[in-house]
Amino acid sequence: MGSLLSVLEVKRYYEVRRSVFSVEKEMIKAVDGVSFELEAGRTLGVVGESGSGKSTLARCLMLLERPDSGRITFDGVDLLAAGPAQIRKIRRKLQIIFQDPYSSLNPRMTVRDIIAEPLKFHRMVDGPGGVDSRVVEILKSVGITDDFLKKYPHEMSGGQRQRVAIGRALATEPALVVADEPVSSLDVSIQAQIINLFIDIREKLNIAMIFISHDLNIVRFISDNILVLYKGKVVEMGGRDQVFLNPLHPYTKMLIAAAGGEFSLKPEPTNGSGPGQCPYYDKCKDRTAICSSQAPELKGGNEHRVACHSPSASCRV
Repeated sequence: MGSLLSVLEVKRYYEVRRSVFSVEKEMIKAVDGVSFELEAGRTLGVVGESGSGKSTLARCLMLLERPDSGRITFDGVDLLAAGPAQIRKIRRKLQIIFQDPYSSLNPRMTVRDIIAEPLKFHRMVDGPGGVDSRVVEILKSVGITDDFLKKYPHEMSGGQRQRVAIGRALATEPALVVADEPVSSLDVSIQAQIINLFIDIREKLNIAMIFISHDLNIVRFISDNILVLYKGKVVEMGGRDQVFLNPLHPYTKMLIAAAGGEFSLKPEPTNGSGPGQCPYYDKCKDRTAICSSQAPELKGGNEHRVACHSPSASCRV
C-alpha cells in the first residue's frame, strides 16, 4: 500500500532577536529535517514537550506556514510545487482541528453556518435543503443534536465546541485530519469523550490522522505509530508498542517516565545544539565523546528507528 502522506526532510527555521534589548539574532530550528510516511486509515501520534516543534510541523503540513525546504507529498501531489487550483482541491481532503475550539470557530456564525460553510465553499451539496440535511447529519455523527443549529460558539461548552470543530473538519469528507492538541484545553472528564469520538470516526470513515499531543497516555491510546520530536528533530519513531514497550532514546524514556503523572516539563527554546552535536547532548546521562561532535542519524528498521549513539539503543534496533 502506498503512502497517503510523505514528508521528506522538511525544515522550518526562524530568525529572531536574542532579546528585546539586543540587535543580535539567532536561528530557531523549529522543524529540522523531519521525514515520515503515513498510510490511509492509520494514525500517527506526534509527541514531545512544549517547544519541540509539533505545532510548527502541523502548520507546515497544512501549508499555513511554508517550509524553508523539504518535500510534502499528499495523495500523489507535491504540495510545495502545487498551484492554487490544486491546493484548493487538496484543502477538501486535508483538514486540521486546533487546540482551542473557541478561537477557531467564528463567534458571529451559528453552528449551522459553521458546518455549512465548507460544504458551500467546496460545492458538495446542492440547494439550501440539501445543505441543511447534510449539516444535521454531520452534527449527529459528532454527538450534537439539531437543537444546537441556531446556537453560537459562546453558548456551548468547550467539549461541545470541539465537537462542532470536528464536524466542520469532517464536512469535506477528508482523507487526512491533523489534530493539534485537540483535547488539551478541555476538562479531563470531557477528554475521554472526545478521544473516543476520534476513534469512532476513524473506524467508521477510515480517515488517516496525525494526532499531536504532549500527553503520552492519550497518544498511546489512539495511535498506530509514534513519532517523537525533540528540538525540531525526530529522535525516535516506530509502532506504538515498539516505542512504548521498548523505548530506545533517552528522551523517549524520560517522556514515558513523566507520563505517570501530569506532563509538565519546563519548555526549552528550540534553537538546536552546538555544531555537529547531538540535540539531546546537554540532558543525556548516557552521552559519550562522539555525542559532542556528531549528531546521530535516524537508524533502524521500518518498525522502529532511533537517532542515538548509545550502544544500548543501537544494539537493540
